[in-house]
Amino acid sequence: MPTPSYFNAFSENIAEGVHDLGSDTLKIMLTNNAPIATNTILANLVEISTGNGYSAGGSAATAVTSAQTSGTYKLVRADVTITASGGSIGPFRYAVLYNDTPTSPADPLIGWIDYGSSLTLADGESITIDFPGSAGVLTFGFA
Repeated sequence: MPTPSYFNAFSENIAEGVHDLGSDTLKIMLTNNAPIATNTILANLVEISTGNGYSAGGSAATAVTSAQTSGTYKLVRADVTITASGGSIGPFRYAVLYNDTPTSPADPLIGWIDYGSSLTLADGESITIDFPGSAGVLTFGFA
């Protein structure tokens, strides 16, 4: 599984109450243009063309759990599968996780994964963005 990278603004957005990671709608958006850590909102990125099973804004990353235990918070999301139907999807190299709920800032970015090279899904092919179940999408706490 590719290693996730996080956008710089994500930590500030958490500290300032932009995200309610347990109830907000998080989505996966595909792009073939490299994200950079200083990007802040979805509008900073170039999304791939829509159609053939890929919708504008991407696919929802459904919440599984969002909880803290002994001062450590863990967010778990269900895997997201995108399937090409009626034609190809891509090319794309990056899957970007963002929050679709806040309006100020609109669509704040969380993180991304880099598949290492551009991918194109042929009609009928799928890709699954595999969120680690036991480790969670993210874990943090105070010692």
